[in-house]
Amino acid sequence: QIPPHVEWERVVGVALYMISNVMPFLLPMLLLASFVLLPAASMAATVARCCLAFVIVYTALLFAIETFYFEPYFKKVYKRPTILSNDIKDNQYVYTEFHSGKYHSTKYVWPKSIHYPALGNRPVIFCAVPHGIIPMGITSYPLWSKVWNDRLCHWTCAPVVLKLPVVGFLLRKMGYIPAKSRSILDTLQKKEENVGVILDGIAGMFHSNASSSAEPGVIEEIACLKERKGIVKIALKAGVPIIPVYGFGHTAMYQAVVDPFGILRKLSLALDTAVTPFIGRWGWFLGPPPRVPLAICLGNPVQCPQIAEPTQQEIDDHHAKMVAEFVNVFETHKGAYGWSNRKLKVV
Repeated sequence: QIPPHVEWERVVGVALYMISNVMPFLLPMLLLASFVLLPAASMAATVARCCLAFVIVYTALLFAIETFYFEPYFKKVYKRPTILSNDIKDNQYVYTEFHSGKYHSTKYVWPKSIHYPALGNRPVIFCAVPHGIIPMGITSYPLWSKVWNDRLCHWTCAPVVLKLPVVGFLLRKMGYIPAKSRSILDTLQKKEENVGVILDGIAGMFHSNASSSAEPGVIEEIACLKERKGIVKIALKAGVPIIPVYGFGHTAMYQAVVDPFGILRKLSLALDTAVTPFIGRWGWFLGPPPRVPLAICLGNPVQCPQIAEPTQQEIDDHHAKMVAEFVNVFETHKGAYGWSNRKLKVV
């Protein structure tokens, strides 16, 4: 059990986050449909205006509850003068992300090989899969910055997300950087700080629903890893270890709506942002997830020697080690999570 205020803050807060991701794209389309593209007296224009009004009222209501009720309440509870400051490390303690860990009863498991101070004080790359609709298990941000070494951790996201009016501002305040090689290398080498990457990215969102295997009684969890060699090249150039991370439960939080022709997937990859409808708790469209428990399991480090210009063979060799460690993490911990009948399929 968690305090009701914490649970309901996440119900409202996650729903607000989801619609805030959609609004910069949805609002212009509805405005154009309502007042420019469709005949003013047509039924279609009327429907578009009704949808526009609903979206505005829905978003405003969630914003008002979060801003004028929950924010003052938790500022008082946690004795914080402001929610966000100019200090990234301090912002990683923001109550919304802290509550996500409680909402999902998130547990973290790691091997002795990375238990402090085994990694020393050099930066590392945390590579996590699967993305699912939203990788809620990574949002206990202070852990990535202080538990395994004492280096601030910057998670990455699609560059377009950082340009969104509200969501982008909040993510930058918590230290997010664009998922681009130059940004990641600069963070590792110039700032000497950790980087976190959701390795399957947008492609992983379209594998959010587990599928049956050809083996009777076996369910497959999909990890999009075969083509993810760019991060290995970055790790070799920077000479930093890769820590594979598997998020048990990420694919169980939402029911993704996937079209059989792959149109949404292709569109999402082309736009570099997800166009993925999904169903949350209580059948809530684009709503909060059900309270699925999460287990975030870290693996042994894949050591990467510093090589200014790694060859394709060197990249392939270390990529194979990384994939093997992901499989090892999954197989080691799946029984404890209650997924003994599941296997990891690498695509």
